[in-house]
Amino acid sequence: MEKEAILELRNIRKVFDKTVALDSVSFSLYPGEIHGLLGGNGAGKTTLMNILYGLYRKDDGEIDFHGKKLNIQGPRDAINHGIGMVHQHFLQIGNYTVLENIVLGTNVAHPGTMKLDAEANKIIELGNRFRLPVDPNAVVDTLPVGTRQKVEILKALYRGVEVLILDEPTTNLTPQEVDDLFESLRVIVNEGLSIVFITHKLREVLHVCDRITVLREGRNITSLTRAEASEEIFVRAMVGDQMNIEDSVYFSHGSMANTAVDESSNPALEMQNVSWKTKEGISRLSGLNFQIKRGELFGVAGVAGNGQRELAECVTGVIIPTDGRILMDGRDVTALPVCELLKGRISYIPEDRLHDGFLPKANVAQNLILGYHRQKPYCEGVFIKWNTVYDKVRDAIGEYKIKTNGPEDPGGNLSGGNIQRVMIARAFSMDSQVLVAHNPTRGLDIPSMDFVYNKMLERKKTGAATLLISEDLDELLLICDRVAVLYRGQIVGILDRKDFDKYAIGRLMSGIQAEETADLRAAS
Repeated sequence: MEKEAILELRNIRKVFDKTVALDSVSFSLYPGEIHGLLGGNGAGKTTLMNILYGLYRKDDGEIDFHGKKLNIQGPRDAINHGIGMVHQHFLQIGNYTVLENIVLGTNVAHPGTMKLDAEANKIIELGNRFRLPVDPNAVVDTLPVGTRQKVEILKALYRGVEVLILDEPTTNLTPQEVDDLFESLRVIVNEGLSIVFITHKLREVLHVCDRITVLREGRNITSLTRAEASEEIFVRAMVGDQMNIEDSVYFSHGSMANTAVDESSNPALEMQNVSWKTKEGISRLSGLNFQIKRGELFGVAGVAGNGQRELAECVTGVIIPTDGRILMDGRDVTALPVCELLKGRISYIPEDRLHDGFLPKANVAQNLILGYHRQKPYCEGVFIKWNTVYDKVRDAIGEYKIKTNGPEDPGGNLSGGNIQRVMIARAFSMDSQVLVAHNPTRGLDIPSMDFVYNKMLERKKTGAATLLISEDLDELLLICDRVAVLYRGQIVGILDRKDFDKYAIGRLMSGIQAEETADLRAAS
């Protein structure tokens, strides 16, 4: 007998201002299944689930749960009906313990004394039952990302949810942590719960999901079982006719990455024992030593918060190292101001597109030349050549598919993805010696990601170097010549392309290999 869906979303519509985020989207979930919700950035996946969880109100459509219509007014309503959600960015209080974070907002056995032994025992039991072991007394801030995610899942399970929504759950996990998560999810559904797995990663849904629904531009495209599915079917569903898949870097599995680099001249960038400490004396970078050759695409992997931002800002002159030297083409540029570095030496795609290098009150044209506005071809003497600026900006808007009303449109009118396109267009338009790109494809759809990868590979052919700092390990393995791993502000390993192994990199990212090496040194 065929199972009946426990959850049905029918013809859900959501409009933000004039943007149709969801256009009559339908989605069903069966008991004991992992249902992948697949699509590029901006496809509507998270918006749809935010409506189910009560964070957004739908404009039209119906939600049925166990055959009854639901009118969810907020997350508390959703949880009371047995629907929980683990967000991409965890909702945790860092200086609270695991136990305190999980029971926060629930009724406890002894509210007067706050004696939480019974609650701690329940969390331990849930952790053992679902292969999500955690120490209830550990302070959340001290935990690695993978364990913090377990806390979020346990928070939902503690509240007795029947449906668990996971939003891009593998984003900041090492490969080993991804495998552990998938094992836990299978245990959870075998216990009778159902899971919605939101992702843009094809190989993940084909590995772990029982059924997969694809959204594109806020519309249903297809829904298939894993047995019916293939990577090619989903690729075409996700991107439509927006790109030529056969010529795509994104889907080439790295076969299009040219590893030829210039070994004969000075490195384009060299870090010599570079360290940086905060004003309080806290070490964020320690003894960094590496070279990037001309024509090399050098990647930096690591779990978020291990010194990536500080590395990018040291190279671009935003902060000055407290020790060591930075060389470009053999010249010491350690203390050069940003404006000097931008003169043909450095271009930069910062991680935080909303706060670094973007002015919401300036127009699109001003943002596209920001930092380079005193350089040719935009400037002659002290005067900006606005005719040239607007000609170049119109070309960039077309080439980089920036959705805007034109060069004079205020920057604040742009969506997050289009702000990212402005950052990318600005960086690639300059003839720089070194490009520093920090999570450059975050917030972009697959065709736009492919466009960025092609641009990076084009830079290689000209002999320009790229420092690609990314929390997406698949991205680094796809296009980089070498990958360094950053852990607690230190480079703990550098791998050549021929030695790429995501599990070896994962061990380095989690610090396991680094700690083993330190133990061996201490023993000797």
